[in-house]
Amino acid sequence: MAETQTSNRKQEKVGEVVSTKMAKTIVVEVTRRSAHPLYHRIVTRGKKFYAHDEKGTAKLGDVVRIVESRPLSKLKRWTLAEVVRHSRTSGAPVVPTEGEEILAGVSKSKPAPGSNPAAANPTNEATS
Repeated sequence: MAETQTSNRKQEKVGEVVSTKMAKTIVVEVTRRSAHPLYHRIVTRGKKFYAHDEKGTAKLGDVVRIVESRPLSKLKRWTLAEVVRHSRTSGAPVVPTEGEEILAGVSKSKPAPGSNPAAANPTNEATS
């Protein structure tokens, strides 16, 4: 008897989490870039996939890898495999670098040279 081996290779996709508002479900947008058939310009197209996230590890903006699975609901046919990269807004606080601190201090403390400070701040009226 010859056994036929079926390939257990499941499709994998990498995309960005665009929604985590459902219980144990995330929405992942997978984007692809291809040339337009007539104009030959690069066009970015995206498709959204509903994926099962049992532990709720994926956050909004994370880049994740999803793997196809059996149908779990009307729309869910994918399962979260791993979080490839966490977004800057999820979890850890963002510490500005040295250059960002300097730029932030300049923009807040004083107006740019050559600008009219009275026009920049309409609440303070100039007295003559």
